[in-house]
Amino acid sequence: MLVSEPTGYSRLLAVAVALLLMLTSCSTTDMAQVEEPTAAPMTGQTNDPAPGFENVAAGSEQDFILNVGRRTYFTQDSATLDSVAKATLDKQAIWLNSNPHWLVKLQGFADDTGSTSAMTALSQKRADVVMAYLVSKGVAAERLWAKGYGNDREVRDCTNLSCKVQNRRVVTNLRSERDSV
Repeated sequence: MLVSEPTGYSRLLAVAVALLLMLTSCSTTDMAQVEEPTAAPMTGQTNDPAPGFENVAAGSEQDFILNVGRRTYFTQDSATLDSVAKATLDKQAIWLNSNPHWLVKLQGFADDTGSTSAMTALSQKRADVVMAYLVSKGVAAERLWAKGYGNDREVRDCTNLSCKVQNRRVVTNLRSERDSV
């Protein structure tokens, strides 16, 4: 039986196998010296740190966003704080009182259920209500300012109710210095 000369594919396969064998026989001593970051052990508890967020510094903006929450939601055409909104704001007030170096811009938003001027006025009223609540919980008024944006910056552009509610909010944004309203 005659053996034919290897084809281009056969040669490529032979080279790939040879390279693979060479790589697997290499020493991994150098690789063992490289320390990979280890994630905090997951215990299955609700308050386990999210992977990648184990090292969030207390008092940082990331700490505020992850552990406190920066959005307060409202019902349609309302600037009244419900129990859920108050619970969120209570947590914000505690955190802000513990971290007095932060200034706060409160940005109010609305959905598209009314005229542009009505939605701008409603979103400003929402931001003002949040500001008043935080002040009532001991946050210094001079650290806060509020701006209503109406429906200019929607989270979602949609028509169903469960989606539109995401646009009826005040976002508490931390600042290191006062910016323009």
